Amino acid sequence: MPDIKIKSDLNGAVWKIEVAVGARVAEGDTLILIESMKMEIPVSAPCAGTVKAIFVKEEQQVAEGETLAIMTD
Repeated sequence: MPDIKIKSDLNGAVWKIEVAVGARVAEGDTLILIESMKMEIPVSAPCAGTVKAIFVKEEQQVAEGETLAIMTD
């Protein structure tokens, strides 16, 4: 099974991490919330799978294109 990199679509701060490593998620489930310009933007699972790793912490600044997590399908 190939790893799927979950990347940030924008610059911002990690507001909340909604899942834990090892969690099974469905396509479209919110994994992480990023705050940018006073808005909370969800980062969703692109497919069903298992969260393999999370590379960020709450309140951490992230850049557009930065890998936030890895999933396997």
